[in-house]
Amino acid sequence: MRFLIILTLILYFPFSISGHISDEIDTDANVFGHVLSAEDGEHIPFINVIIEGTRIGAVTDASGHYMLTNLPEGEHTLVVKGMGYVTEKFEFEIKAGQTLEINLEVEYQGIDLDEIVITSSPTARGFRYQPDNVFVGENLQRRSEVSFGEMLDGEPGIAMRSMGPTPSRPVIRGLGGDRILILQNGERMGDVSETSSGHAVSLDPLSANRVEVVRGPASLLYGSGAIGGVINLMTSDIPEEWDPGSSGVVSVHGATMNNMGAGFGRYSWGNENLAATGRFGYRKSGDVRTPEGIIPGTYSENYDGSLGLGFKHDKVDGGFNLSLGKQHYGIPEHLDDPDENVEVRIRQQMMQGRMHFRVNDFFDKAQMRMHASRFIQQEIEMEFEDGIPEEDLEIEFNKLNVSSTLTMQHRPAGIFDRGALGLNIYRRKLDVSGDDAFTPNENRINFGLFTFQEIPVAPRLRFQFGGRLDFMRATALPNEFSGMSQSRDAFVYAGSAGLNYRPADGLEVGAQFARSHRYPMLEELFAHGPHLCAGLYEIGNVNLGDEIGYGSDLFARWSNGFLQAEIAGFVNSFSNYIIMQLTGETDSDSGLPVVEYQGDKARLYGGEASLGWVILEGFKADLGIDYVSGRRLSPENEFLPFMPPLRFSARLEYDYGRGWIGSRLRSVASQNNIAPEEDVTSGYTLINFNAGYRLNSRGRHVIICRVDNLLDKKYRDHLTRVEERNYPMPGRNLSLSYRWFF
Repeated sequence: MRFLIILTLILYFPFSISGHISDEIDTDANVFGHVLSAEDGEHIPFINVIIEGTRIGAVTDASGHYMLTNLPEGEHTLVVKGMGYVTEKFEFEIKAGQTLEINLEVEYQGIDLDEIVITSSPTARGFRYQPDNVFVGENLQRRSEVSFGEMLDGEPGIAMRSMGPTPSRPVIRGLGGDRILILQNGERMGDVSETSSGHAVSLDPLSANRVEVVRGPASLLYGSGAIGGVINLMTSDIPEEWDPGSSGVVSVHGATMNNMGAGFGRYSWGNENLAATGRFGYRKSGDVRTPEGIIPGTYSENYDGSLGLGFKHDKVDGGFNLSLGKQHYGIPEHLDDPDENVEVRIRQQMMQGRMHFRVNDFFDKAQMRMHASRFIQQEIEMEFEDGIPEEDLEIEFNKLNVSSTLTMQHRPAGIFDRGALGLNIYRRKLDVSGDDAFTPNENRINFGLFTFQEIPVAPRLRFQFGGRLDFMRATALPNEFSGMSQSRDAFVYAGSAGLNYRPADGLEVGAQFARSHRYPMLEELFAHGPHLCAGLYEIGNVNLGDEIGYGSDLFARWSNGFLQAEIAGFVNSFSNYIIMQLTGETDSDSGLPVVEYQGDKARLYGGEASLGWVILEGFKADLGIDYVSGRRLSPENEFLPFMPPLRFSARLEYDYGRGWIGSRLRSVASQNNIAPEEDVTSGYTLINFNAGYRLNSRGRHVIICRVDNLLDKKYRDHLTRVEERNYPMPGRNLSLSYRWFF
């Protein structure tokens, strides 16, 4: 405690003027008031207020209040300045014995090194306690891929598990499944992508206009178990901000590696209070080409569309949308038999809603979100004889999903800055049927209460803490697989505490410690049977306990306009880490390798580092490296399966205004730190090339050309999940995309 007090005084003293020095004459002339944000009227703590040309001044307290006493008579100028705000001057005149109240408004100009990532902060204050990234606009378009796994692969700390291009899903710091949450507009999507490497994220990347990634424990707002991180896929299906009139975007995309073609269009119209929008997208691709040849059964086709309506008034705005999607894609069943494959067919109907409220009270802002969907996924085994397919429905997942969150923001009070309280309700009903149904059905309901609070300790130091309490009931129900009917209740709590310190302009340091509590998935508890989509025979364990995790995260980011550097490190420890462990056995009927779900103490640690350098105007270089290691803490001290290897990347790019040209090198080390029955993978180096051109004429046109795996390198990714890991990754690929904004 003594250390914290001394640290606070050290950090606070350089930026405060604790009182003022004035003439010895007692004039009893005083001025007081609050410093307010010109944007929203919020009180601003720890900002300097001084009398120009004198040594008289003060620093606002935690409620934004200031007071200057015993001022000289006459005309004066108040100067208000603070980090992140435009310096403002206010003139006033005061007489002896007079006390004036003057409230001062200042404009925020921003001190954040990047855009605010609202996924990690419900108040959107811009103070970071863990590393995050945001991709929007042209930066997002350059990453256009078939799946979000491929789109984000290679970003700091992010890899992908792969069962072909379509079902690729992100992995953050070695953690996948439901240890990371993939959200759509802040709510759970309702698909089954977290349960298997053969299950795809249901949203097409062309539909997203913003992607936010939070590495580390960011689960308090969305769930108690996602200690790995959160990926929020944000769309404009519900209009939120718009100008009167019409606007839209048209996009086309093609690629040679799998003969892929895609098209997307969105049109929006609005007036002062009302807006409507609609979108439609279509994508089709053939089988993947590799340096070793074509991989049969890796085709895909999907389309989706949406209609949305938004409105806004003085104190309330919101809207809703309806969307439909249909998709099918192939997964190779046996690479040595092109006449056999598995096809996954998906249908989804979804409704989303959002409301924002503003009132003049202590809780002055509120947001309600709602997401409801019906999701049907069929896994079909197909055998071709003389070109004619014979189909068997092996598994069908029929999922009804409802997720809704109410978040209320309160004004600063006492030592607390703006904070939030929230309630989340999540309900899902999952029916599993088919010849190879390998789990019972499940009903699950979850009620969660959470809070997020920030305390400005000093002008450049903030403390954050939060907590979440969930009650969950999961009920296994009879189906073709099992006649069981049993419920399991759990009270789950999670919490986090963090610091944000900005010792100098351009330098930001953040740290966070968190506790997570994850309930086992249905497959981890009850699975017993072949899962063709995953290429595995899965065996669950009904005796698995809840997975308790403790995560610590530290990062530092610095920028001076020409150089930008970031370094981050993490340690995640688990008391009952649930592991999908290969047994080395093969199921005699299906021919699939057998995996068992096991619980053990485990620890993962690692970090990321990146450096950006603006060499000349428009000419930029970037370097990055990341590493993760995971081990069981049992006496054998074995490595955990499916840990990404050490990776390094370097990028050079020249942007000349009308366009850009660049290249990226990505080097991945061999992975020798493997779990029992896991195969070693060799290292590899890939070279990519990209170029683009911008044209502003009757709208904004952007053309992007990209060549991936320029040298047609043959390699295998360690997180590939195809039988016997015999899956060569895609070869050279030329892609071309065009977008017209009007």
